[in-house]
Amino acid sequence: MVVITKLSAVEQLPITKLHRPVSGNFAGDVPLVDLTSPAAAAQVVAACEELGFFKLTNHGISFELMDRLECEAVKFFSLPIWKKDAAGSAAPFGYGSRKIGTWDFGWIEYLLMQANSINPSLSSSFRSALSDYISTIKNLSCELLELMAEGLGLQPRNILSKLLMDEESDLIIRLNHYPPCPSSQQRNISVTGFGEHTDPQVISILRSNNTSGLQISLRDGRWVPVPPDQSSFFVNVGDSLQVLTNGRFRSVKHRVLANSVQSRLSMIFFGGPPLKERVAPLPLLMEEGEESLYREFTWREYKTTAYKTKLVDNRLGLFEKH
Repeated sequence: MVVITKLSAVEQLPITKLHRPVSGNFAGDVPLVDLTSPAAAAQVVAACEELGFFKLTNHGISFELMDRLECEAVKFFSLPIWKKDAAGSAAPFGYGSRKIGTWDFGWIEYLLMQANSINPSLSSSFRSALSDYISTIKNLSCELLELMAEGLGLQPRNILSKLLMDEESDLIIRLNHYPPCPSSQQRNISVTGFGEHTDPQVISILRSNNTSGLQISLRDGRWVPVPPDQSSFFVNVGDSLQVLTNGRFRSVKHRVLANSVQSRLSMIFFGGPPLKERVAPLPLLMEEGEESLYREFTWREYKTTAYKTKLVDNRLGLFEKH
């Protein structure tokens, strides 16, 4: 994989200072969900309550499907910059380098697209790989949301998944490439690839190659690395799902640090509701006398707020009832 030619010098990018040692024993502490287990629904709910994040195994999706999209993404990010620019400048959709959203920067280049509107400038093989992957991961996302509903005792079972099944659902695919950053090792610093944030949608499903870099924040504020596993998926609770469960599920803060030696490539599916959908705690989950922690908002309102704020900002705080 080639290094991005448009990235600024490391000195101009965010530096993550690791004041406290990062735990090296976290691998066994990542909640694990086996999709073939009879206890899968309970496992999913426990993971979403405990951390808002889990590793999904035995998901039934072929490695060939995942590898096919990864290979196409590698070919795209290896193109000359002028060919990648043909995908359009990320505003927000298209090809982006270094600049993330309105305010943030990182050691990254990426391709961001609406799932139902694959960029026509891409090669036919790339578009085909994207289409097949998106269709499969959308179904997986809905299956997981239905397991959550089952584990929470909600009826109907599609009370959450229907948010992603509407023809106007806001579904997004993001391909991230983090080139090696050798100078970070030479200077004994950690360069930020993608700054700390939570995902605003309902659910996010990530798959990456076997290069490390992803970290999540525990409840006590410690940042811990998530060992990569290219045969598994990693699932994030989004801000909207936190609201729908009135805080029972927690969206997890996460970030990516640049690797000094190897390229990291990840593909993330974001499942969001239609823009006009009103998001508020589900009454079926509210105990008698329990008050809503959040004011009702539309997904369009929250998404607009997310694009206007910095990654690190607590966006949900703007919608909490005080």
